[in-house]
Amino acid sequence: MERSCEICKATFKTKPYFIRKGQGRFCSKKCQYESFKTGSSITCDTCKKNVYRNRSGLGRSKSRKFFCSKSCQTKWRNTQYSREKHLGWKDGVSSYRNAMLRNNESQECKFCKEVDVRVLVVHHVDEDRTNNKLENLCWLCHNCHHLVHHCKGESEKIRSIIGKGKEQ
Repeated sequence: MERSCEICKATFKTKPYFIRKGQGRFCSKKCQYESFKTGSSITCDTCKKNVYRNRSGLGRSKSRKFFCSKSCQTKWRNTQYSREKHLGWKDGVSSYRNAMLRNNESQECKFCKEVDVRVLVVHHVDEDRTNNKLENLCWLCHNCHHLVHHCKGESEKIRSIIGKGKEQ
């Protein structure tokens, strides 16, 4: 018996027994699979690739944005929830270390020339933590950093060396 496919409207042959059982409605497995789809095709908000989402997937998005992968979702999220928009943002007070890393200044203590990055910290030369200009920042190891802040005799030596390093 000849029938018309419910999806692609192609004509195909099927047995009357299949029709009585409620089968024989589709010409192929591909068309049968297409009949189960209840969602829709949408575009990824990051890379603009077409992607299929079922009805429940369409309803789950809080932002009403859809992505083809976790990678695309993370790229979008990093633009939306960074700096001032991040819940843990504290006026950029602690971003001076990242500024020093981005500046590609050699990571070594200005006083003792220690190069172990595990013990290096960023020191504010004028001791004003809100002044995060690069000329006010330098690398010091924990030991030298402690000496600058707590030992008056040593702190003057270190400050003179730091000052010379910034002038060069």
